[in-house]
Amino acid sequence: MKLANGLALNGHPSGRHFLQIPGPTNVPDRILRAMDYPTIDHRGPEFQALGKSVLDGIRSVFQTVQPVIIYPASGTGAWEAALVNCLSPGDSVLMCETGHFASLWKRLAERLQLQVHFIPGDWRHGADPLALEEQLTEDKEHAIKAVCVVHNETSTGVTSQVPAIRKAIDQAAHPALLMVDTISSLGSVDYRHDDWGVDVTVAGSQKGLMLPPGLSFNAISEKALKASESARLPRAYWDWQEMLGPNARGFFPYTPASNLLYGLHEAIAMLQEEGLTQVFARHQRHAAATRAAVKAWGLEVLAKNPLEYSPALTAVLMPEGQDADALRKAALERFNLSLGQGLGKLSGKVFRIGHLGDFNDLMLMATLSGVEMALAVAGVPHHCAGVRAAMDHLQQNSLSAHS
Repeated sequence: MKLANGLALNGHPSGRHFLQIPGPTNVPDRILRAMDYPTIDHRGPEFQALGKSVLDGIRSVFQTVQPVIIYPASGTGAWEAALVNCLSPGDSVLMCETGHFASLWKRLAERLQLQVHFIPGDWRHGADPLALEEQLTEDKEHAIKAVCVVHNETSTGVTSQVPAIRKAIDQAAHPALLMVDTISSLGSVDYRHDDWGVDVTVAGSQKGLMLPPGLSFNAISEKALKASESARLPRAYWDWQEMLGPNARGFFPYTPASNLLYGLHEAIAMLQEEGLTQVFARHQRHAAATRAAVKAWGLEVLAKNPLEYSPALTAVLMPEGQDADALRKAALERFNLSLGQGLGKLSGKVFRIGHLGDFNDLMLMATLSGVEMALAVAGVPHHCAGVRAAMDHLQQNSLSAHS
């Protein structure tokens, strides 16, 4: 029975809801308990200790010794912060059409009066290093001031090869800054801000960091800091310089999101206890098992290049004439399972399985079981062999807790 406002009167489902979209991800109990703590004076010594610990610890997740700025914002805010701190009105930036979120970052750049050179793509491949190198080589006047790439495109399940992109910039002998969006990869996919020569890394709290939405990040190189000194795009709230002074003492220039910082402190501890190498291997293993299930169902993974398969999520193409949203509706209504929808030009054509964050074998098997049952309920032609294939993969590729 439903009320006039559409709310269920007595329809609360038993058991847990399976939130298997590619973010926000499930928040582990340990982090929820850490956030369930009284608010403290954000100008006092207790907060200062927290601030110093978090600002130092988050560097290990980005694998950098450089500063990491933390904003109370979504990832979109971190996109804007990266651009306005380094660039001036009319500057040219080079971007790649790898999916919906790359397209949104492009639109944001255009609204900031930047000139965007957008390399077209098919949404099934990552950024093309050769195309980037060609564009940069042709830019003899060095008008392009930044190259902006999405590391793990959340809408497609495709991961771009950042080291190859860095190499392409170097091969072209071009001084452009390299900016990388890791919103759906940080803490789930191997990423190395310093080793890969990235100038600004953008991230958010609600995916691999296992937190609710509300925090975003800029990891910044010395080159990016230098560029910020002469950049002329308007900035106030996003200004790195306003943050760096107070951050050096463990504070923020405004009221911070204290309870999210409690959670971030715990998330960093959890990642460090498991070890980043182990975290990345776990995500790779679950992604491979998911792809085994997709193949056994007789369906197709959206990503074309095996070297670009995302460890964080898998986007699955629907058979011709089948509606992905009808499948998602069946999964939610019958099995209390949320799957990611197709975004932009992929709307209705794909569904996305998130397998990132605080996640283990049994959670994956429950998710894939729900998908397989939903395929049957929605009348999608498939083979009932995906769950068995994923189970076989997990059993044959065990991940030691101490490896």
